[in-house]
Amino acid sequence: MSEHGYTIDLFKESDAAGVAELFKDVYGDGYPVKIVYHPEELVKAFQAAEYIPVLARTGDNRIVGYTALYRSAPHKGLYESGQTLVLPDYRKTPVAGLLFRRTMKIASKLPGIDALFCEAVCNHTHVQRAAIMFKHVETAIEIDLMPGEAYEREKSASGRVSAVDMFKTFVQKPHVVYVPEVYENFFPFIYNGFDDSRTLIASTAGIPSFGQTEMTTRIFDFAQLARITMHEIGTDFEAQFDTAEKHVMDKHCTIIQVMLKSSLPCIGEAINVLKKRRFFLGGILPQWFGEDGFLMQKVLGRPNWEGINLYTDRAIQILRFIKDDYQT
Repeated sequence: MSEHGYTIDLFKESDAAGVAELFKDVYGDGYPVKIVYHPEELVKAFQAAEYIPVLARTGDNRIVGYTALYRSAPHKGLYESGQTLVLPDYRKTPVAGLLFRRTMKIASKLPGIDALFCEAVCNHTHVQRAAIMFKHVETAIEIDLMPGEAYEREKSASGRVSAVDMFKTFVQKPHVVYVPEVYENFFPFIYNGFDDSRTLIASTAGIPSFGQTEMTTRIFDFAQLARITMHEIGTDFEAQFDTAEKHVMDKHCTIIQVMLKSSLPCIGEAINVLKKRRFFLGGILPQWFGEDGFLMQKVLGRPNWEGINLYTDRAIQILRFIKDDYQT
């Protein structure tokens, strides 16, 4: 598709080397997602529908912009939209907007994509504005997600950078969500403005007295970030979690995120356990596990509240819920 003198189209396997050069031109070897530097790996990921890049080219076929849809959640039908990169000489052109618009059209037509989300950084509101234009809905805020050093070249951040999680549903998946008593006001607020329906039921069950806890941990060294994903909660939940938290602390992580299934009747009690360990509200992650997930988070040190710029009243209210929970 040609617009404003640029061709915006889906990645082809022959583009992989050009993508690597694009990232080297802007970041050197420092971009944290290393697959973009390895043409063979990027091609394999594209063939497996793990990565679906979209490129912007000039009339002489030079790649000047990149963005991608990719899987980053347990549910294979939920894709993240991100990794957008535009050469510095083209940042005052329509390239970034054209890439975003084309990506939304591709996502709406590709089989296997149930929902889409983006982590819209809060050192500015550009991404949040674009996502709102394409009917994304804010459901969570990841506090201090990225180190400020990641934005050193563009000098757009002082301190760590938070991100608003913004979701868009393509395939409706109504289901039951259990609401922790401590967040009985937050859940209705999020779902009343969401683009899919849920049945909200109070979470009153205790931690199961049987079964084993299943969790996975992923550490992002460059961001000093750890993500602990709770797939199942069993009788050994507290012991297993404490072991996982000690492991990520030993790896010098300063941000710890926990993703839980809000379809589990015991989520309320699980969140009480986390709150005793100084975790606080993050928000709701639609279709994270196929069914919805819930984010809790811990920040070692004082969060960079002053660096959070938000575009909508809805996002501002989500941050109020989060700060109130952090302070208690």
